[in-house]
Amino acid sequence: MRKLPSWLLPMLAAIALAALPAVLTPYLHDLVVKIVILAIFALSLELLAGTTGLVSFGHAAFYGLGAYTAALAAPWSDAPSLLWLLPLSIAVPALYALFVGALSLRTRGVYFIMVTLAFAQMAYFVFHDTKFGGGSDGLYLTNKPTLKVGSLLLLDIDQRLPFYYLTLGALVFTYALLALLRRSRFGHALAGIRVNEQRMRAAGFRSYGYKLAAFVIAGALAGLAGFLLALKDGFVNPELLSWHESGAVLLMIILGGLGHLRGAVIGAVAFVLLKEALSTQALVGPLAEHWQLTLGATIIAFVALLPRGLIGIGSKT
Repeated sequence: MRKLPSWLLPMLAAIALAALPAVLTPYLHDLVVKIVILAIFALSLELLAGTTGLVSFGHAAFYGLGAYTAALAAPWSDAPSLLWLLPLSIAVPALYALFVGALSLRTRGVYFIMVTLAFAQMAYFVFHDTKFGGGSDGLYLTNKPTLKVGSLLLLDIDQRLPFYYLTLGALVFTYALLALLRRSRFGHALAGIRVNEQRMRAAGFRSYGYKLAAFVIAGALAGLAGFLLALKDGFVNPELLSWHESGAVLLMIILGGLGHLRGAVIGAVAFVLLKEALSTQALVGPLAEHWQLTLGATIIAFVALLPRGLIGIGSKT
């Protein structure tokens, strides 16, 4: 039987998602948007951990910076334009990723993990302990952006349907970009660095530059996810930059299957649905009050029984 093209399943999934709003309730609509945003966040870390072999425990810093940039910049205008607010919310996390990556990539292994965590905690305490970002209370996004050409309104983020397709378009863009990168010379170099960095250096590849480029791209995409989350909730707080968020997104890509773009998306879907199900009293009864405990136990069971992640179900070992 002829193997199906690798792009076919993601394309069918995107088409299905595009048709979903016709049958979604308001609650399910918000849940799907949340999953899509977290899938973008998971894909950004997949570029580092799955493709390049760089396990970062501070990736939420870029996620939170994207959200805070949107909240801090939006009040400057009564109706900020998406054309400048979106690039700004991506550029700020990318610049911080450039700074963090330039220093942290000089370390390896557990030292790299701890240095990325330290930089993330520094960013967390800047927003948590100062009045710059509203302190521990966070900030409200008072003015959501619009897309206009002259006086013609093309996109109103306050409307459910336009925002849904904006997030879906961002997910399709992120997935397609990473798929192209993985097939390019750049992506093959990252894969080689993951397997044997010393051999890649001997072959003439400057591994530091490749890793730094991947780190910056991952930070920019995490900022995109944070920007969309700020628009969705209309509120940001320092917890977006905390190590809990970094740990959660790392769990997503492990749960779905490390090293696969589809695995990152599946992991985000599974993580959110598990969290929703285990915190719903109608489904699990009194255990809903202890959903963190049951969620942790469930993920441990998945990892133990499915070492290749959910994407490995049905595949030959």
